[in-house]
Amino acid sequence: MILRRWKGLIRTAERDAYAAYIRDTGGTDYTSTPGNLGFQMLFRDLGDGTSEVTTLSWWRDLADIKAFAGEDITLARYYPEDDHYLLDRPLNVEHHEVVENSLPLQG
Repeated sequence: MILRRWKGLIRTAERDAYAAYIRDTGGTDYTSTPGNLGFQMLFRDLGDGTSEVTTLSWWRDLADIKAFAGEDITLARYYPEDDHYLLDRPLNVEHHEVVENSLPLQG
């Protein structure tokens, strides 16, 4: 099983709107791609009016991630309204091989 991790920065005041936006874009794309085992969205208030956003998506293997992300799976995938919400747009994502798993994920 592979974990794909992306991290960005938003205005804390837009947290709820951004969460809904992600559910309707990336979340829908994650869960509709064969081989996706689920995703999580995390927020961390930085106390200065900004919040860090992390998405974790869980995949059977790298081939399944390629079906979602394209040929270069290291590149972050963005959507049309991301420029409205994101204060930064990291170019890359991380991939980690899951070697122990106590979560109720398949894989």
